[in-house]
Amino acid sequence: MTLVQQSARRLFSPASVAGGRSPVADLPKALSSLWMAGAVPRRFAGTAAAGGVDVTAKKEEPEKEAASYWGVAPTRLVKEDGTVWKWSCFRPWDTYEADVSIDLTKHHDPVTLGDKVARWTVKSLRWPVDLFFQRRYGCRAMMLETVAAVPGMVAGAVLHLRSLRRIEHSGGWIRALLEEAENERMHLMTFMEVSQPRWYERALVVAVQGVFLHAYLAAYLLSPRFAHRVVGYLEEEAVHSYTEFLRDLDAGKIDDVPAPAIAIDYWRLPADATLRDVVMVVRADEAHHRDVNHYASDIHYQGQALREVAAPLGYH
Repeated sequence: MTLVQQSARRLFSPASVAGGRSPVADLPKALSSLWMAGAVPRRFAGTAAAGGVDVTAKKEEPEKEAASYWGVAPTRLVKEDGTVWKWSCFRPWDTYEADVSIDLTKHHDPVTLGDKVARWTVKSLRWPVDLFFQRRYGCRAMMLETVAAVPGMVAGAVLHLRSLRRIEHSGGWIRALLEEAENERMHLMTFMEVSQPRWYERALVVAVQGVFLHAYLAAYLLSPRFAHRVVGYLEEEAVHSYTEFLRDLDAGKIDDVPAPAIAIDYWRLPADATLRDVVMVVRADEAHHRDVNHYASDIHYQGQALREVAAPLGYH
């Protein structure tokens, strides 16, 4: 008779049941003996030892770093000074030095009816923002960046699907638009360190982003040229807002606190950089997005740019 059969007979014998003992009471002891004999897999006897002792307990092993999404163990990165790179939202090769020599007066004069509607739409949206945030530029920037990061992602997704449907190149616009969305998101991560938004400001972000996401998607599907013109004017207003931010910093109305660590690493700022340096590079980014979106609207790229890139490659 096998060990399993012997244990089962002792566990469920009439004598044990008639004597008032519950068969389950002897279960831990029986399973423990079976496991010691190799008859029960380890995973079934994890807590089956007598006295509640876990017979499968192992010595504590050092925690292993989680693998990446692709199943490859992440490489431990270090900065130039030898310190460990602590950011997972971006890598050293994603960082850059912003060119802060920008044209603050650059403006696209509305020509078509669509341009005028886009300009009027942006101007009408600025009024409630000014009324709500007043001179609290940190919270204002946080709010604007949660909206500014939407167009690039929406446009990039639409062009991505369009490229798949038509089996044609995108002229590099998909990557450019997604990089714009990522850059705007990094602006948000930076200003979250500068200002701590209140609960009602967070609720406002959710509401505004939800409305703007669906409105911009509808606008982009109807007229990409109009949608990019709206973003171009939005970025013009962002340049203006950050310029006012800098004026208040220079006038001493806002404390020029040390720059957040994430900003120092992302824009390769000096270790002693301040909030003013951060606002300067963010304003330069917004000016770049302004020019890109006005250019995208001007060339009406959804047809022309694709043909210009695809023609030399033999696509029609």
